[in-house]
Amino acid sequence: MIRLNRRLAAAALLCLGLAASGPLRAAQPMVRPDDMTLGSPKAPVTVIEYASASCPHCARFSNEVFPAFKAKYIDTGRVRYVFREYLTEPVEVAAAGFMMARCAGKDNYFKVLGEIFRDQEKMYQTGDLRGVLLTIGEDNGMTEAQYMACLTNAAAKDALFKKADGYYHNDHIDSTPTFLIGGQKLEGEQSLADLDKAIAKARQGK
Repeated sequence: MIRLNRRLAAAALLCLGLAASGPLRAAQPMVRPDDMTLGSPKAPVTVIEYASASCPHCARFSNEVFPAFKAKYIDTGRVRYVFREYLTEPVEVAAAGFMMARCAGKDNYFKVLGEIFRDQEKMYQTGDLRGVLLTIGEDNGMTEAQYMACLTNAAAKDALFKKADGYYHNDHIDSTPTFLIGGQKLEGEQSLADLDKAIAKARQGK
């Protein structure tokens, strides 16, 4: 477990590597207008993931588990998936990644975010955050000027930090990744089998 300090917010955040589960302290949040979603709104189960673009455990879930989860549940109409942008250290990496994914457009958001997660280790190994993100942006039709305008958008950055702070204080989220499935709160990396069990339990409760 890594304890983190956010420089631009008061909350201390965590980035968990071990799977854990616990009771949900509040009712599962409803889908919000600014949420990024995949799948049918009519799906019988909603899975909400709070994740950070700078969290290695979130990247591993995205790279190794999410493709199979998407094929099994989202693409078949069995789950509506909601992604919520959380900020963990290095905060500048998380914020830049999310802002660029948003600038790529709603239709390209998850594609770009997936590429950021796939190249996250390269960013850390080389220390070249700008170069890696710019390459991803250019591969998705973004010019360097658009990239710079995106990442220097103060209003968008402030909105992102305000939203993440709300997840901490209002949704009681203090670690990434965290999943809300029905009345269940799962903290840390989850296998497909873990998600299978939680989704089955959520369906039984309907």
